[in-house]
Amino acid sequence: MEYHKPVLLEETVAGLDIKPAGIYVDVTFGGGGHSREILSRLDENGRLLAFDQDPDAQANIIDDPRFTLIPENFRYLKRFLRFHGHKQVDGILGDFGVSSHQFDQAERGFSTRFNAELDMRMNQKAGLSAKDLVNGASEAELTQILRKYGELRPAAGMARLIVARREQGEIADTQTLKETLKRFIPRNKEHKIMAQVFQALRIAVNDELTALEEFLMQTQEVLKPGGRLSVISYHSLEDRLVKRFMRNGMFEGEPEKDVFGRAEVPFKPVGKFIVPSAEEIELNNRARSAKLRIAEKL
Repeated sequence: MEYHKPVLLEETVAGLDIKPAGIYVDVTFGGGGHSREILSRLDENGRLLAFDQDPDAQANIIDDPRFTLIPENFRYLKRFLRFHGHKQVDGILGDFGVSSHQFDQAERGFSTRFNAELDMRMNQKAGLSAKDLVNGASEAELTQILRKYGELRPAAGMARLIVARREQGEIADTQTLKETLKRFIPRNKEHKIMAQVFQALRIAVNDELTALEEFLMQTQEVLKPGGRLSVISYHSLEDRLVKRFMRNGMFEGEPEKDVFGRAEVPFKPVGKFIVPSAEEIELNNRARSAKLRIAEKL
């Protein structure tokens, strides 16, 4: 099963500042590229645990006694680390968004390139699909999803068209959804607008932002002092959460300050954010919107 080379591989793993005998977690295993690189830097006493809720990731499992794959959503980080006997770890890596493999599998319904059934579930055995959402959500719910997660200005009009169209029959596939929304899609912007629509539906289907928030909050407890958090995000909604969390330990507002005006925060950002080089983007178009942030547990 072909998985593409992971984005910002060297920079993301280097950001963990790996100790050879340390315990590390890759919460987005996918094709195992980041995991293999972490393992190459561990000695026989080091350990790596990885999370991936997508059953397809099982095909890439690494045959190494130092490695454990946990087939669960990373929002359950603390629970499953404790189940495997680890209260705290030395570093956590996350490469969020959709893998190249998921985009390239037409039947998964993640890509606007194929006419496929609207699915978009990271775990195909769980929850509502995008088809269920498009055909079952109210006009108000669809408006909220498209506006909040897709940052689409004509969200209300799009939701109205979807509700009107599904009265004639189910909106089951990519092409039907495109046809339904064509009034709001200029010919020269079809890919961009539909990518925003798909992003909105995918985030809603997988509850991605809530899962990311839950995961980040748990890292405060799971990481040892001096431990590193190395995170790649692919759109502004994710990156905003990561940036605020690494700076303030919270997603909204500002942390409380002591009498000396010092804020007690759980992390300190390490350097500035990192983006892929022009060469990497040329080799891997998926890298174009990636942004890496690294933080150290205080």
